[in-house]
Amino acid sequence: MNKVGRSINWFGLSAGIITLIVLVISIYVPWWQLTIGQNLIKVNASPVNTNFGLFGAQFTIPLIWALNLISILTFTACGLVMLIYSLNPTKSYSKHLLVFSYKKPLYVLISFVAGLLAIVIIAGFLGMSIPLMGSATLTLPTQFISSGLSISALISGSFELPFYLAIVAAALCIAARIYHKNLGKIPKTAPETATLPTETPLTSVSG
Repeated sequence: MNKVGRSINWFGLSAGIITLIVLVISIYVPWWQLTIGQNLIKVNASPVNTNFGLFGAQFTIPLIWALNLISILTFTACGLVMLIYSLNPTKSYSKHLLVFSYKKPLYVLISFVAGLLAIVIIAGFLGMSIPLMGSATLTLPTQFISSGLSISALISGSFELPFYLAIVAAALCIAARIYHKNLGKIPKTAPETATLPTETPLTSVSG
């Protein structure tokens, strides 16, 4: 008798694992890093751990720390729920787990990028150019300097590994949602019925 194969959403399983990996790495490595001068000012930004450096001393802001904590809980819940769903995608409650988890990495990613773009736009209005990627020369506007001197410094920005992993996790979550529609179409093989051997009638030999 053949056993019915167990359905697994491999996209969701991969998404859950990578989401948790992103969470762990992001605690130590920022999604985006901005450096002004020779480590004069440094910004390590990520939804999980955002901190600032000034003359080599690191510090954080309580409000940003609270937002980071919410992101940590969000990533943890999303990764674990996605793993639970992926191992049992055909259960009656599975779709609710999928709906709860698959959008969150994408929302966090979009919110993070939108925040960076807002900072760049605001800095542009103030006459300062902040590169998201690459290097540039930052010159402070004269209205910020009472002496009228021109102060400039090298500024560089770069996206780090966790940011790209977050993109992969978000894409896999979307793929898991799309693939979920196909799980209900997979035909289940019916168990084979055992056939009992038929007895052959005995024939009597005459004579």
